[in-house]
Amino acid sequence: MADRIKHDAPVLVIGLGRFGAATAGQLDRQGREVLAIDSDEGLVQKWSDRVTHTVQADAKNIEALRQIGAAEFQIAVVAVGSSIEASVLITANLVDLEVPQIWAKAISRSHGKILERIGAHHVIYPEAEAGERVAHLVSGRMLDFIEFDDDFALVKMFPPKPIRGLNLTESGVRTKYHVTVVGVKSPGKPFTYATENTVVSDHDLIIVSGNESDIETFAALGDR
Repeated sequence: MADRIKHDAPVLVIGLGRFGAATAGQLDRQGREVLAIDSDEGLVQKWSDRVTHTVQADAKNIEALRQIGAAEFQIAVVAVGSSIEASVLITANLVDLEVPQIWAKAISRSHGKILERIGAHHVIYPEAEAGERVAHLVSGRMLDFIEFDDDFALVKMFPPKPIRGLNLTESGVRTKYHVTVVGVKSPGKPFTYATENTVVSDHDLIIVSGNESDIETFAALGDR
């Protein structure tokens, strides 16, 4: 059923803390219809003029969810994380209401396992993911870092010294370092796709993809 959900389907967001508010706000900016609910009247009022619809309700109560039409949504985001009990109860309620796609925030791996076992389709670890991203960025070698499954990552960075002034074939980026330069941005120009003949200069930015450990090794070449 989840595969048939329209890309622009309305979204129910439960919890208007920082994560929930950011999610609801971004969805609204994308033109998606959003119903954001929270038990805190102050948060509901704060976001009432920034999100399509906001409602004060206790999502731990399944009858309250029924009254606001939660069962009619195909996508729901449980953004409550500070209270594991509340998060679990809300997710269980959405499962009972047969919401086809449930995204739930978790604050720990054990919390996430519980959410998965009771029926959450996607579990998000925003704090852990942010911490991992920062850990990669603090060295100063990388400007942005996105990690996907199986330790695959996409990174924006300055090119290490050994590959500057050479085209990507001559520098042996793939054969020596086991990473791929996907795109290159020269000063004042947009990013362009890289080819084997692309020459990387001192002032360029590059987008690199590959295994996380290989990218770390590649980025460290600039220290030598």
